[in-house]
Amino acid sequence: MSDRSLRGMRLGSQSMETESNVQPAARQRVEYRTADGDRVFVTFAAEAEIPPVWTAKSGKEAYLVNGDSQAAPEEDKAPRTHWDMLMERRSVEELEQILQERLEYYRSHYAVESAE
Repeated sequence: MSDRSLRGMRLGSQSMETESNVQPAARQRVEYRTADGDRVFVTFAAEAEIPPVWTAKSGKEAYLVNGDSQAAPEEDKAPRTHWDMLMERRSVEELEQILQERLEYYRSHYAVESAE
């Protein structure tokens, strides 16, 4: 048996199914445009919900084109900053107390180091 090779298929690398009589899912091609006028085409399934904004490969936001009109960007609220998120969790009094505790800690820590 060692002088003859075993024949078979590699596991997981090939499918036994054929592509005959297989119909691909229905698709639709959607156009988006950036503010610079760059056109972006994206293919979605026919029953998919189409998002109004798409991020292009360049990183710019592209807006859905409905016929000849270009969808205007929606007015978004201002983005939340780190300070806004901090203020959602802490009050100014709490922050001042934490600051004083940390300052005392660092002063005592560095006072011991500098004395050595």
